[in-house]
Amino acid sequence: MGIADDAVEIRARGWRTLVALHSLIETELERALQSAHEITVVEYTVLDALSRQDGWHMRMRQLARAAALSSSATTRLVTRLEDRGLLTRILCADDRRGIYTELTPAGWDLLTAARPTHERVLREALADAAEQPELRSLVDALHATVPGAQQSAAANA
Repeated sequence: MGIADDAVEIRARGWRTLVALHSLIETELERALQSAHEITVVEYTVLDALSRQDGWHMRMRQLARAAALSSSATTRLVTRLEDRGLLTRILCADDRRGIYTELTPAGWDLLTAARPTHERVLREALADAAEQPELRSLVDALHATVPGAQQSAAANA
């Protein structure tokens, strides 16, 4: 195997590790959020993304990027959340073609109730992943991107 082949294998191994960590975390979050709050991970992601915006609304295209979904999948998801009374759509005053999505009071309530579950499960899933030798370095790298996260993770473990 040549140097170029080694580089390809290193990237592929890194990608497989990232996918394994993502899958582990998403599975645990999905289970906990569904059972405790009747919400999926992607629904939580949308509510959370909207809550972090100045003015608490986003254009559909921004929301699609934040949730890592296609435009059509985002539209379907927003429709489901709107049907549940968690989101509302608002026409953009500056551009009549633009539509904003915004949390409703019920959406805020659900997000507020689900956030501690999300944080706890994420913390626990990362702690479990750190115990697996093949995932430890990636978890450490994630903690290193946030100042103080390593100490906080150790204190909460």
